[in-house]
Amino acid sequence: MQTISLDTLADEHLAAAREAASGRSARTVHGGHDHSLRQTLLALAAGRGLDEHESPGEATLQVLRGRVRLATREDAWEGSAGEYVVIPAERHSLTAIDDSAVLLTVAVRPGPPEAV
Repeated sequence: MQTISLDTLADEHLAAAREAASGRSARTVHGGHDHSLRQTLLALAAGRGLDEHESPGEATLQVLRGRVRLATREDAWEGSAGEYVVIPAERHSLTAIDDSAVLLTVAVRPGPPEAV
């Protein structure tokens, strides 16, 4: 059984995000090309984030540290540590209000099997 400390990972990636020109750092915790579930820890320095982008499909966001703002063209949600939201299936952006770490979970639709 594989275990991981999200607290430790959040600390490491928040430190990296503060130093990065982009103001962010991420690590896939679970998933990849051969999985239908992908979980990524994303750390964002205050005021930084992800510009508006398409929804990745069925996805959720759990705030581990700090406060973030998830916004669509018509709605917005501000969440803090311990809060959780289902990401709307529409274009959206994510901004860190404070230094923040979130766990993004995406259900990836597997593509057709590769020919052998």
